[in-house]
Amino acid sequence: MDGRGGIGGRGAGRPRNPYELTEDSPVYVISVAAQLSGLHPQTLRQYDRLGLVSPDRTAGRGRRYSARDIQLLRQVQQLSQDEGINLAGIKRIIELENQVAALQSRVAELQAAVEGAATAMQQREAQVHASYRRDLVRYQDVQQSSALVVWRPKRPE
Repeated sequence: MDGRGGIGGRGAGRPRNPYELTEDSPVYVISVAAQLSGLHPQTLRQYDRLGLVSPDRTAGRGRRYSARDIQLLRQVQQLSQDEGINLAGIKRIIELENQVAALQSRVAELQAAVEGAATAMQQREAQVHASYRRDLVRYQDVQQSSALVVWRPKRPE
């Protein structure tokens, strides 16, 4: 779910410059969005009420659709008309797709963290190896012999 209560994910593609347009920029009024998606404006309003596609709102409460919203409207139409899935099923499919995308993003974050930790560990290991003293003489194993050595403790006198 996005921050506005709908299930169309938003936020990651927000522009840094307020004049920069992204696929999440809300620029289309409902009539244009209806034309671009091939749906009736009343259908878009119904999808908004059901939470399938939640466009941004203007100060006067008018709907503004983004390119991502239009893409989602087309997907809803395709699932409904071509696949015969009801709107509740479509809503669940979209929610699950959003969850999968969020989990994939989290897995990528965790992989990057693991790689960073592995690199740090390798660097630390290299520092430890570099700190070894080089003036020490290596121990060489003495040849084993079969000689018997008897040890006798001194007796107190």
